Amino acid sequence: MYNQFCPIAKATEILGERWTILILRELLMGGRRFNTLQRGLGDISPAILTKRLKSLEDCGMVIRRKIPGQKGYEYYPTEACEALLPVLMSLGEWGIIWAQHTILDSDFDVEFLLFYLERSIDPAKLKGAETIIKFRFTDLPDQKDWWLIVESDRTEVCMKDPGKDVNIYFDCSVRTMSEVWNGDRTYREAMSSGDLMMQGDPNLTRNVRAWLRPSAFEAAPRKVAVA
Repeated sequence: MYNQFCPIAKATEILGERWTILILRELLMGGRRFNTLQRGLGDISPAILTKRLKSLEDCGMVIRRKIPGQKGYEYYPTEACEALLPVLMSLGEWGIIWAQHTILDSDFDVEFLLFYLERSIDPAKLKGAETIIKFRFTDLPDQKDWWLIVESDRTEVCMKDPGKDVNIYFDCSVRTMSEVWNGDRTYREAMSSGDLMMQGDPNLTRNVRAWLRPSAFEAAPRKVAVA
């Protein structure tokens, strides 16, 4: 506790612990179950995630509900939590301008990228009962090939060849795909430079931005931070 009446101090008492802001990000992005939240958070331990969720529940930021007929719980943001969305968006936009230069090669994690691509797919924009998307990441020493299997009601990441016809291929580095999805580069720029190859059904390659929704920060302003 900071023992100050300043509203920034009081807000920081709730939000200032490590992982808390990112847990709120996942909740506001639609994460509801413990395993889903953990996938979006990466290195967080189950014990820390449990502790932070309990703390947020005690502070009136999260509502926990038992999953009917199953073990475990679902977590829902309260009105107070939802009111933080524009704050988190502003924080992300600040990060694009003033913290982008701190990104390391090791920050481009393939599992984190695929998790975000998985939930960026809009199945309603894809024709047919199933669409198979294959990524080949040229910068990975192992496990270069990854698949997204899209059905009408769900999208699933697959690390093994599903043995089905692929509808569209992406061939690039993890960094390139991350930058394109995040809006740092366009598909056209990445393809013109030779950093991205996209092949397959022309209906998918022509309209990729329609069915693979970009990051919420795609349109955020970009400029070089001045030290």
